[in-house]
Amino acid sequence: MTIVNRRIVLASRPVGAPGHDNFRLESVAVPAPAHGEVLIRNHWLSLDPYMRGRMSTSKSYADPHPLDAVMLGGTVGEIVASGHDGFAVGDTVLAFGGWQEYSLVAGEALRMVHRVDPKLAPLQRYLGALGMPGMTAWYGLHRIIEPKAGETVVVSAASGAVGIVVGQLAKRAGCRVIGIAGGPEKCAYVTDELGFDACLDHKALRDAQDFDEALGAVASAGVDGCFENVGGLVFEGTLRRMNAFGRVAVCGMIAAYNGEPVPLRDPTVILRSRLKVQGFIISENPADMAEAFRELAAIHIQGQLKYRESIAEGIESAPEAFFGLLQGRNFGKQLVHLV
Repeated sequence: MTIVNRRIVLASRPVGAPGHDNFRLESVAVPAPAHGEVLIRNHWLSLDPYMRGRMSTSKSYADPHPLDAVMLGGTVGEIVASGHDGFAVGDTVLAFGGWQEYSLVAGEALRMVHRVDPKLAPLQRYLGALGMPGMTAWYGLHRIIEPKAGETVVVSAASGAVGIVVGQLAKRAGCRVIGIAGGPEKCAYVTDELGFDACLDHKALRDAQDFDEALGAVASAGVDGCFENVGGLVFEGTLRRMNAFGRVAVCGMIAAYNGEPVPLRDPTVILRSRLKVQGFIISENPADMAEAFRELAAIHIQGQLKYRESIAEGIESAPEAFFGLLQGRNFGKQLVHLV
């Protein structure tokens, strides 16, 4: 029986915000795996902001995604056919299968295939709180911000996949945590459900002065740690409120992903406050990823790791869900349910 794989490829490079014309839905036959190969039926696809950067040819930490190739992305699913001694049919695995229903994996790509335990957590959680977003949150907070009890930590995109975990981990470290999110519903979730001490609705702030006054009201003693996911006005404003020797973990700059300039108008604050500002990519720190997973899994088992997901249905829904992610329409981790 021939298996038909539906997949989405990068058809063209976007100028500004991506649109449907930049993607193409294809149906192709999937061959049986040869010796050393495995065939995975993907159940869930992760959508993440970094994908926008890979669609362009501008200089980045990774090469541009090739045209006419399946869009990249993390997946979790089940092995349905195996020609590899190390994997059996029925194994549930985390992989980098991309925007497609089936992934035929061989060679070096098998290093990205890892078994996961469906009894520990729902499969999609390995793409969220127990996956790359959770590990990213753990690394940026513990390895860069290095929080101390009593300090104040600001988290932008606080209701997003990474920010949700950052705030909870910072509270566990004894910090005062201030989130920044878009809209009253998201801010209410951040404070009422996740336990942040305060949340600023950036949509209700008109300009830099508004933001400065709002942040000053909830962080009168200044800010010691900043976990930055967005850039732009909120990043500028947070930097101005940083205490001496504050630490900034730069995880993302979603405000600039469509090519918009996000200049830092007063970089002298870095010198004046002697700030540590460090960007990072979690995949470059595999040893820390293992430690992060152990801690996150333990918190999850205790029932103390709260999480929220936005779910789109079917591979054909991936582009629209991706656009919503870039525009802040998602609430929590953005996923595509494939089966």
